[in-house]
Amino acid sequence: MSFQLRPYFPPDFSAPALRSAPDAVLRPAPADGVAPENYHAMSIFPEYFKIGGAWHLAEESRMDCVAVWDGTRIDVREFRRLRQGELVVTGRTETGEDGILVHPDGFREHRAAEDVFAFRRGRSRETAFSRDYDELYDLLRHERDHGKIVWVMGPAFAFDHDAREAFARLIDAGFVHALLAGNALATHDLEAAYLGTALGQNIYTQESQPNGHYNHLDTINRVRLHGSIPAFLEAEHIRDGILCACERNRVPYVLAGSIRDDGPLPPVHGNVYEAQDAMRDQIRGATTVICMATALHTIATGNMTPSYRVLPDGTVRQVYFYCVDISEFTINKLSDRGSLSARGILTNVQDFIVQLRKELAP
Repeated sequence: MSFQLRPYFPPDFSAPALRSAPDAVLRPAPADGVAPENYHAMSIFPEYFKIGGAWHLAEESRMDCVAVWDGTRIDVREFRRLRQGELVVTGRTETGEDGILVHPDGFREHRAAEDVFAFRRGRSRETAFSRDYDELYDLLRHERDHGKIVWVMGPAFAFDHDAREAFARLIDAGFVHALLAGNALATHDLEAAYLGTALGQNIYTQESQPNGHYNHLDTINRVRLHGSIPAFLEAEHIRDGILCACERNRVPYVLAGSIRDDGPLPPVHGNVYEAQDAMRDQIRGATTVICMATALHTIATGNMTPSYRVLPDGTVRQVYFYCVDISEFTINKLSDRGSLSARGILTNVQDFIVQLRKELAP
């Protein structure tokens, strides 16, 4: 049975409260990068704004941004992108009173009836995730041909031979449409391909190699000598690994820098806002996002990812967001930061990706 997306149920704008709702109040931005008082901050959910007597859906949204009316449509903008005089939606109610409607239940996810008191309602290390895996297999098979799958990865995958190979196989099989990571994931993946180690440890036996603490620096230095990752792969005759598979399949990857980076590698974005822009460029079209073993990148991506996507034909569809981590803290932190539609899977990410490969790219 093929995967079926949940249908979207828009609000009933013929309901008396919405039919009689006033237009949203628009106020000009008082200065570049500054929103007017009482600005409306966006959520992850579909939001509609009544302007000129008609309700308009914000088609590209992002949490904690503001809604700008450009004369024909709602443009969701980061504060830093505001320009003086642009018309910003104001008002902090969400059910139509101010011409603003937040619509959190458009996909009407099934919720089984439960007793008022029941055990194990949350998702923790005691949760059985078998059903999540089965749903994820079907979803990824569907998305490979009908969506955009974006993966957000920490460096843990580069430390393990099997996990690294498994993800490369998923790339080759078409299950990866973009990759978001940092300098560490790329560095240790390339170190593994170049020297067979990650942070100086053999990626299969985990044994530390003599002088191995130099290996990641030697790898970065060699890439910088060649000038780019593709040039490094070609010059050093490297044919395996995650970034090699990305290059082979023309899968875009964004490497966002951090204050602790070594080197860094040539394509790493050292400017945090350039990195944010590059990440958001990939997230804009994403229909499934899977974040694995990276708390900061996961929360950053979660803040950029709405719960819905408007397709070119006008169809509104759900965005699926998974957080895979061995730590309950990371999964709970993501929800605490507003990504309420994210689904958590608590497991070792290396085992997780190997299991996905066995099912999807045997």
